[in-house]
Amino acid sequence: MARTSFPMGPVRVRAGISKEVEIPITRLVTGADVSLPVQVVHGREDGPVVWVNAAIHGDEVAGVEVIRRVLSVLSAKTLRGTVLAVPVVNVLGFMAGDRYLPDRRDLNRSFPGSRRGSLAGRIAHLFMHEVVDKCSVGIDLHTGADRRTNLPQIRADLDDSQTLRLAEAFGAPVMLHAKLRDGSLRQAARDRGATVLLYEGGEAWRFDDFAIDAGVAGVLRVLASLDMIGPVPVADRKSVACSESSWVRARGTGVLQWEVELGERVETGQRLGGLSDTFGRRVRLVHADRTGIVVGLNRAPLVNSGDALVHLAR
Repeated sequence: MARTSFPMGPVRVRAGISKEVEIPITRLVTGADVSLPVQVVHGREDGPVVWVNAAIHGDEVAGVEVIRRVLSVLSAKTLRGTVLAVPVVNVLGFMAGDRYLPDRRDLNRSFPGSRRGSLAGRIAHLFMHEVVDKCSVGIDLHTGADRRTNLPQIRADLDDSQTLRLAEAFGAPVMLHAKLRDGSLRQAARDRGATVLLYEGGEAWRFDDFAIDAGVAGVLRVLASLDMIGPVPVADRKSVACSESSWVRARGTGVLQWEVELGERVETGQRLGGLSDTFGRRVRLVHADRTGIVVGLNRAPLVNSGDALVHLAR
């Protein structure tokens, strides 16, 4: 028997069809409508329903390209199950070139939201109702914050066996056991029974090929592990599981020069870089205060005492 059509917003998508749907969010002061873009790839055969989203923060553009490349290789005629792709969740922030919404709220601290709440709460509620509640698995794509870059990594509850299996299938260089944050999409979706992977890679407002390539390959590996698509190449190396992470912070002010790169393993006491004054005189060295893998770096050349410099995962 043919699969039933898939409901999304005001339309229903027939099996074997890929369709772009615009779900109304709000209206600009100019009178133009703002909508949440969703591409529904509704396979002919039964299987899981999985969502992939990007740009919950409006400046995180790498995930938008990940989704574009994933969609370019998916076919509703051969897909087993359904994929809901949402390339831009924070549409207003994305249009304005801003991480946050116009009222400065962080959308990823506003879930599960409310139908009659703030703008952030309404967008979160819409996303939960139209996307998350219809899925069993989700992949939330992120990048580093402004002037920070992240090693491709999965952040998830590695104590959960199903989550761990999908994190291993994704095949990022690192998978980090991360606590749930109040108001985050990952927490709200977990509360609704979904298995969620949060992918971090690259930096804001930049198409980092290393982060995009790892993201595309990882998403396709997860779909293959769920038997939604045919076999795909496995990762060259197994993901390194890390139980915790923290930032090494600046103990002085100056111009930053790095001596390490993303993915490098460092030992306690190892020199990571240094701070100089504007005349080039070295004023402070930066040392690792623990052993770990470099999973994040501050790319801002000017730092103040107390700034986060390097993110180490144990």
